[in-house]
Order: sequence, then structure tokens, then C-alpha cells
Amino acid sequence: MEIFWLFLLPLIPRHSRGQGVYAPAQAQIIHAGQACVVKEDNISERVYTIREGDTMVLQCLVTGHPRPQVRWTKTAGSASEKFQETSIYNETLRIEKVQRMQGGRYYCKAENGVGVPAIKSIRVDVQYLDEPILTVHQTISDVRGSFYQEKTVFLRCTVSSNPPARFIWKRGTGTLSHNQDNGVDIYEPLYTQGETKVLKLKNLRPQDYANYTCQVSVRNVCGIPDKSITFRLTNRTAPPSIKLSVNETLVVNPGDNVTMQCSATGGDPAPQVAWSHSPNPMPPNSLSRGGNLTIWRIRPEDSGYYNCTAINNVGNPAKKTVNLLVRSMKNATFQITPDVIKESETIQLGQDLKLSCHVDAVPQEKVVYSWYKNQRNAMASRNLIITKNDPELPPVTSSLEIIELRFSDYGTYMCVASLPGLSTPQLSVEVNISAETVPPTLSVPKGQSIITVREGSRAELQCEVRGKPKPPVLWTRVDKEGPLPSGDMVVETYDGKLRLENVTRDMSGTYKCQTARYNGFNIRSREALVQLNVQFPPVVEPKFQDIRQAMWSAFTMRCNMLKGSPVKVATAVWRFNRSLMSVPPLEQQEYSELKINSLKRETSGTYECSISNDVGSDACIFQVTGKAYSPEFYFDTPNPIKSYKPSKNYSYLIQWTQKEPGAVDPVTHYKVEVRQLNLRVASSKTIAAQGSQKGLLQEHLITDLKIPQSYEVQLTPITTFGAGDSASRIIRYTEPINYPNPSDNTCRFEDDKMCGFVQDRMDNFDWTRQNVLTQNPKRTVNTGPAMDRSQTPEGYYMFIEASRPRVPGDKARLISPLYNVTTKSPYRKSPYCVSFYYHMYGKHIGLLNLLVRVRNVGIVDTKVWSLSGDRGNKWQQANVPIDPSGPFQVVFEGVRGPGVEGDIAIDDITVKKGDCPRRQIFPTKEVVRPGNAASGPHSGSRYWPMSFLLFVLLR
Repeated sequence: MEIFWLFLLPLIPRHSRGQGVYAPAQAQIIHAGQACVVKEDNISERVYTIREGDTMVLQCLVTGHPRPQVRWTKTAGSASEKFQETSIYNETLRIEKVQRMQGGRYYCKAENGVGVPAIKSIRVDVQYLDEPILTVHQTISDVRGSFYQEKTVFLRCTVSSNPPARFIWKRGTGTLSHNQDNGVDIYEPLYTQGETKVLKLKNLRPQDYANYTCQVSVRNVCGIPDKSITFRLTNRTAPPSIKLSVNETLVVNPGDNVTMQCSATGGDPAPQVAWSHSPNPMPPNSLSRGGNLTIWRIRPEDSGYYNCTAINNVGNPAKKTVNLLVRSMKNATFQITPDVIKESETIQLGQDLKLSCHVDAVPQEKVVYSWYKNQRNAMASRNLIITKNDPELPPVTSSLEIIELRFSDYGTYMCVASLPGLSTPQLSVEVNISAETVPPTLSVPKGQSIITVREGSRAELQCEVRGKPKPPVLWTRVDKEGPLPSGDMVVETYDGKLRLENVTRDMSGTYKCQTARYNGFNIRSREALVQLNVQFPPVVEPKFQDIRQAMWSAFTMRCNMLKGSPVKVATAVWRFNRSLMSVPPLEQQEYSELKINSLKRETSGTYECSISNDVGSDACIFQVTGKAYSPEFYFDTPNPIKSYKPSKNYSYLIQWTQKEPGAVDPVTHYKVEVRQLNLRVASSKTIAAQGSQKGLLQEHLITDLKIPQSYEVQLTPITTFGAGDSASRIIRYTEPINYPNPSDNTCRFEDDKMCGFVQDRMDNFDWTRQNVLTQNPKRTVNTGPAMDRSQTPEGYYMFIEASRPRVPGDKARLISPLYNVTTKSPYRKSPYCVSFYYHMYGKHIGLLNLLVRVRNVGIVDTKVWSLSGDRGNKWQQANVPIDPSGPFQVVFEGVRGPGVEGDIAIDDITVKKGDCPRRQIFPTKEVVRPGNAASGPHSGSRYWPMSFLLFVLLR
């Protein structure tokens, strides 16, 4: 029977901080999608170059046990340490139509609760090239004596791009260069935004009148084509100039149709004219077409500055602004000021009195105020002074001042405000001055200083205000810096009541009411405070808790009240499987507890604690059981598929650890159910557990699977309590690796899967797979092999590159698949022989080490062979005996020497069970013996391949 093995690539960490095979998370970022490469360079392997608008795909490959969770974050640039707000929890990050602002450094964070999280990053470089902008400027000096007029022209070309653009200036079809003649200069100006190149034409000559083209290029990076812009320079070229059909300040009535025309009066080429509005966008009831702007049925909110701009890329843009004012009046207010000199707050005969009147208007300075007393014009006199713009008050406020108030001055005063030419009605306000005109008083009604309501209901806060005239009341928050529920910082009410709908707990606090200054007395405000208490149901924890216990053990459940109003527990009701339990009543406190003396099948189930505080209730849920936690499948192990092609069957080795085995009684058995994905029927069998300690790697070989079907495997732990939580995974058939020569069992690295070898993620750099056809033609001379061990151009080998950016001491490690030698006695040693060829040629050769990584309870690396220095320009063989005490991997570690002539290569690796050939140790090799290790040259022996070895060990 022909037998093949396939190893999934293992990424086994060098150190484990958990027990057994628990391993911390490791991560590696690879990129896919529509990536483009600017420069083929191993140094820049963590830079993802992509064209703007293409699809970006980043993938985070993770290893570790339990399987890590992935989180993506991004910074604006490589120097920033602050994560953005958004994160993506997925191993693959995909962004459609990527934009330039989405470039930066992306971080993949993988964590599984074992050791520290793994964080890897990759820089995304988004490539783009915008359309260039060409502007023309000139300097003109005055005529002095017999000197002639000098004109110098600057053609400025600006573009935004990544990478930096290359500029080419052309006159007609010919390319211009710096100092091509005395009349041409090309230079880069300082302090410009974007990339800019200036073409300077000195002492303008007739031949300088021509077509000038600025061509920008990013050298076809990411397939981005060149872009260009052309300008025709003539003796008529001139900057734009414009004129307006209206004045710079235009006052109109609401409802009018307004048209403003902006005409270009000069400029060559003909300028483009456009209107804009600041600070807001153009009104929806407007239309801008060229230099004409029309606004229909204009509204007061359409007021503002309208800008007309003309551009022809010559000189500076021409700009004119119209301040458009729509006549309007609103908010008529008044205030009464008793005698300021005597600091009185009451109206008294014989003292001075001032009445003030103000409206908000556009234009404010055009407001006309008129005063009336008892419906007749108030005439100015010795004791009646009317001021149209009182300097002591806000701008454009009119005041009527009565000197030495007499009884005959009592009456009704009216202020009328108007705007000349305004078709809307005038605004007026009346003030009654009499013996009954008294300053306001403010108080909180009895029993209303503390208002208590339930969340979601309606609340009314009240302050009583008296006086004549009775002023409005202003409400603000006192204990919190923020707006009222309406969103306003201050709310004005005329009846002194603040009404709050659908109150929430955030509205609790102290509110202040005070008399308004306007529409009342201009005196110190009267103030009062009202406390609002909002009652809300309790918030408890834990909302849900999974309690796992061994049989017959005692446990206590506690439901805590985190917050609520009132803050004490009024009642606590416990239920078991929805049935009411008899629990002694508790005193007022913030929690409720229930103790169960012994876990049995009868006491396992769902416990619910419902806590109430007279407003509402909340519940804690406790799921109590003796069930075992679910198994955790081990994804990092190379799961071999044993294929029996003649019978079209295959087998699959599943491996797992038990999650928190000490939480409940020991797992005695596992139930294994296997179901073909397109069928409903599943086969089931029970297997014995191989142990109960945390982190123990357990395994089971599933046989008689049909090629090429996929299956779902469900694994359920069983304890004395019964069946525990299940875990499932999908297994899929994959074709085995086909080596070039089926009769040759040595790993020659001819396949890009490298026989299951992987790069270590904890080292400084990677081994490189190459042959004569793929090697760098500029490789360092006098080091490294010319060909692989077979001396064929197509043959591949693995090597370490000692050139920059490598520094002395940098390490690269190549890790083999896992050899699972688990037996009935896992600590019994068995001899194996590792055979390989090495090439160490160059005056700066460092070290080549062979390590054995053994995994029992933990992971231990042991150096079993080491060689340093120049060994000649030839391939040589080493045979290294090892005695692993458990599942193991072999690790080839290359250490960079003092210089660039230090390339080390390996090829033709074989591992076989049994002793190495008894040959003398090569005299120049330094052999490190942790146990019974030896090495020496050997040729002509036949070794079993590493893939076949695993099958032998599992039989």
C-alpha cells in the first residue's frame, strides 16, 4: 500500500508560559489584494504598497494554544503610538477602494490568555498622483532713467503625489533643462504645499511666447500613468479682474428676489467666475451660473458674505465680496433701572428712573425707536431725556430717562422699533410705571425644593416669581457642567416652571432658577435652587456567571447591586430552575447571597436572583453544573493525513487539551462523533482520556474517511457528572506533497512548502529558499554556494544572507515539523539520526547550530551540534545522533558573523529512527553533547523521510 503524509505548517513557540502545550500567541502579517511593489527588497517586506482606489487585504496568521483572538488597529503613521477608535476583530482586514488617508501603520494584536499578546505591524503606503496645477506669475519693475522695463515670468507647477513626483518642463515639443540658456531657470521653491517645480523665464523674449507643458511622473509605480498640463503664454497673458453689479453691502427686504452679477473685465486666458457663501454653504433657494447669482424669496437666515472669485491661473485670483443683509427685527426687550447713583432697587418718587428698549435687527444700526406715554408721543423736556443710542447699554439701545420721578410721571410707556423700508410690522413693548411697579421676588413653593420622580416619567420644577412687571425665569444646571435636557445651556420660562419629559437618571442634580435682567428690573438677579432626584431600577452583577464545581462540593452565589435609586436592596427573590426558593429575608444592604452545601445533580441547574429597590428590578443568573468545560483543539500541531489511495480512504489525527480540567471531576472518557459534511448521520465512539492534568496534549486517529470528503468532528468530555460541553472542528482532505522523485526520501526543499519546515517568529531574520535561477545577481562574492548539493541550476537550497541590514549576532531559525513520539512510556528515550549537508564558505562565516526542541510538559531547546568558521567552497555532510524524550522538532539556527562574506547554506535533510553510522567525527567540527550526541560525514546510506518517520512512530 502506498502511504503519504501531509504536514500542516507548524508555528511552535520557543518558550511556553503555560502548562503542557499551552503556548502564547504568535502572529505574522501577510498582504494580498491588489498590492504593487515599488522595490524588490527583503528589507521592506513589512511595507505594503498599494495604489489609491484598489482593494487592500491584510491577513494576520496566528498560532498559539488556545487559538488566539485577533484585533486590528491602526495609527496615522509609524511615529504615532495612539490607536484609532475603530478596531476590527478578524484575521483578515479588507478595505475596498483604499484612500490615501488610510495609509499608515496597521497593527495585528493576537492574544489567547497565555503569556503576553503578540503584536505585529505593517506599514501601508498608498500610492497616488493627482492632476498637476500650473499657475503663472510675473514681476514688473518701474522704469528708471534710461533703463528699460524688465518683465520676469514664473510658471509654477504643483502636484500632490506619493511617491514624490518627477517634473519635466517642455516648450512646445522640446524638453527644457536648467540653465539651458541665459533666459531659463528651473528650481524648487521653499515653503510650498505639495511638490512644486518653478520654470523661470528671465527678461522675457519673443521666443518665450509659446506652449509650456508641465509633465509629472511617479515612474509608473503601481501602474500610475504620467499626467500633464499645458499653458499657452502670449504677450496678452494677464491676471483676472472683475466688477460687481451691486454695492459691497447690499440690504434687501425678506421675500425679495435678489440677483447679483459678477463680470470679468480682464484676464487672458478667459477666467472662470464662481460664487461662494461663508461661513455656510449656498442657500437651497439660490442658483449660481457663471457670474450670475440669484436668490429667490430671500430669508433672514440667507444673510452673510457672498464671494465672487475669478481664476485663470495667472497671478492671484480676483475676489470681491458682497455683504448681503436681509432686513429683520425680533426679540423686543426692555428693562427698568432705578436710580443708579443711590444704588436703589425700588422705584421711589423724587429719584431718577431709566426705561431701556432694544430689538435684534438687521441692519442693527438702521433701527429707529419712538417713545410714547399713554399713547401720545413722549416729548423730551428738562426732566425727560430720550437717548437713541445709550452708551451704557448694548449697541443701538434706546433709553428714556425720567429725572426726579413725580406722581405725574406715572403712566404707560411704549417703545416702538421700526426699520425704514421694511414691509413687516413694527415691534413694540409696553412698560407701566405706577405705585404698583415693584421689584421681583423669587421663591420655591413649599414642598417643591426636592422633586422625586421615577425614570421615564415627567418632572416639573417650579419657582414662584412675584413683582410688577413679572420677569421671565432663567433655568440652569448647578452641579453639572453641561446643557439642560433640551440641549440649551439656559432655558427661559415665563411662568417659572421647567418641564422635563421622559426624565433619565442623568438628569438628577441641582437646578437654579433666577430672574431675567430684561423684561424686568435691571437689578441683582433673584435666585433659588431645586433638587431633582430620579429613581431608577437597580443594576446588578454578575448578569451571568458559569459556575463549574466538582461533585459534593459547596459553593456560594452572590448578586451585587452596582447602582440604583434608592441604593439599598428592598427585596431579593431567589429561584431555582424557575421555581421559587425559600430564602430568609435580608436587611437593607447592597447584595444578596445564597449558599449551597453540596453540588449534586439535583442542585445543578439555573439559579436566578431578582433584586428590587421599589422602583424596578434586575436579575443575576448563575448556571451551576458539574459538567466539564469543552476541549480545545490543537491547531498548531501538523495534523497528518494518512492517505490510502487504492482504497480511496484517509485518516486524520486530531489533538486537543482539556480546558480547566481541575474545575470539575476528572475527565474519564471522550465521546467522538464524526459526520460527513453533506450527510446528517454521524458515527460515534467513546475513547479513554489519556490524563487529567492541565495542558496535556491528547490525540485520536480518525480512520476510514473518504477521499476527498470533509468532515465535522465533535468531541465531548465525560466525567462522573456526565457529558460535558462539546467542541467541534472541520477536517478537510488535502493532497500530500509530491516530491520530484518519489523514490528519493530526502527533503531537498524543491517544493515551496519546504517539507513542512517553517521560519521561527522569535528570531531576527529568516532563512531564504533559492536556486541559481532565483538568486540575486548582485549577491556578495566569495561566499555562499554556487548551486545546491546536487549541482543542478534548478535545485533549491536554504541559506542565510549576511548582507545589510544584518548585523553580527543576528539569528535565523528554521523549524521542522513536529515528530510525535508519544508512547505508553513518554519518558523512554529512543535514538534518532539527523543527517544534512551544509555549505560554510567565506571569511566572515558565523555559526551553524542544530537544536532539538522537545515538548513534554513544557518546551525545551537543546543545542546538539555547532560549527563555525570557513569550511571551504563545498558541500559537506553531518550526521547528528539525538535522544529525544518526547515529541520533538529539529531547529537549524544560523548566526551572522562579523561581515557580509558570511552566507551559510543547508540542503538534503533527513531524519531517521535509529543510530547514526559509526564513523569518525569530522575533525574540524565542534560537537555539543547534551547527552549522547555525535556527528560525522557519511554518504551512500538510505534514510527514511521525516514525513514517513511520523507514521512509523504512531503505529
